Amino acid sequence: MNCRFCGAPLDCEFLDLGTAPPSNAFLGAGDLAKPETWFPLRLFACSECHLVQVDEVQAHDKLFAPDYVYFSSYSRSWLEHAEQYVAMAVDRLGLGTSSLVVELASNDGYLLQYVAAHGIPCLGIEPTEGTALAARVRGIETLVRFFGRDFAEELALARGQADLIIGNNVLAHVPGINDFVAGIARLLSSQGVATLEFPHLLELVANRQFDTVYHEHFSYLSFHTVQRIFAAHGLRLWDVEALTTHGGSLRVWACREDDPRATLPAVGAMLLRETTAGMMDMAWYQGFQRVAENVKDDFLGFLVEQKRAGKRVAAYGAAAKGNTLINFAGIRADLIAFVADASPHKQGRFLPGSRIPVVDEAFLRHSRPDYVVVLPWNLFEEISQQLSYVGSWGGKLVRAIPSMEIA
Repeated sequence: MNCRFCGAPLDCEFLDLGTAPPSNAFLGAGDLAKPETWFPLRLFACSECHLVQVDEVQAHDKLFAPDYVYFSSYSRSWLEHAEQYVAMAVDRLGLGTSSLVVELASNDGYLLQYVAAHGIPCLGIEPTEGTALAARVRGIETLVRFFGRDFAEELALARGQADLIIGNNVLAHVPGINDFVAGIARLLSSQGVATLEFPHLLELVANRQFDTVYHEHFSYLSFHTVQRIFAAHGLRLWDVEALTTHGGSLRVWACREDDPRATLPAVGAMLLRETTAGMMDMAWYQGFQRVAENVKDDFLGFLVEQKRAGKRVAAYGAAAKGNTLINFAGIRADLIAFVADASPHKQGRFLPGSRIPVVDEAFLRHSRPDYVVVLPWNLFEEISQQLSYVGSWGGKLVRAIPSMEIA
């Protein structure tokens, strides 16, 4: 296998999580008598450009199917993040009623609703029909397409080029990363700006976030690698921000290579940070396997201990990252009885692989488990407040990553 960006042979294994079904391929009751398809879940690091990537690319039209269950609007903190970003970007870039904002992987209109509220023309590009329909209900024009160079050409000719292109948590999700970035370059106006947010590989390793590895994430990104990818397509990263979202993310600001705006000091500072951490040395990309196995062993040991003690353990948040952890550890419903989730699109279904049932929060209140594992650890503070009532019956909240913690 060769690197999907630079074409160099891949011979450095970064992480092997065995096999798993796609993390968002939730099952209906009628699916329980049917087999599931499991795929290898193994990452390699490119010794040339340092792009960390899955070794086998599954068909993205199967991973992002019409019944895709992830809807962004069910996280209060994510909505707040989106609203704050829009207010800042509108002010910083001077966007107005003559501007065009395009969001790639716009989901259910969670972000563009705030752009529309400013009276700014906007368009969503979203490959999953269910989330696109939810966006349209909000009044957000949304096209159901996968984004790439050819579609960007169509769009630029039909609608004009964009003054702002937004891509939150999508760069890692595209199998053809060159085609995707080439599309951004084609759609971006001469003085336009693109901002993209993605989990930072540096934080993934530092905070042992191996559960963010799943089939929908084709790439795991450092700043210096993203800078190189964008430069290959005539785009320059002129600013970068470190964010707390998703366990530690970056927001990069890109423009055309010949745009007169200055490259800000934050760019050099981020490159220095990654160099100081050792990310330019291939030794940095080795040894993460044992880290993941230690986290898995500690979590599995806790669950087995509670089962033997007659305690009941449930979980909250049927997140894709939780499915990675559960399937890597071989956990089934005898160790985690159920998972409660706020999204009605997941309730009544079953987790892929483990087939643990997904229920609503009322079921959690009624069942009163001894422990509730918060699977989306990146929302732990938000969920802890939401589930503060668990303590009323002596229950405790648990998270497994970055390490076992009982709150």
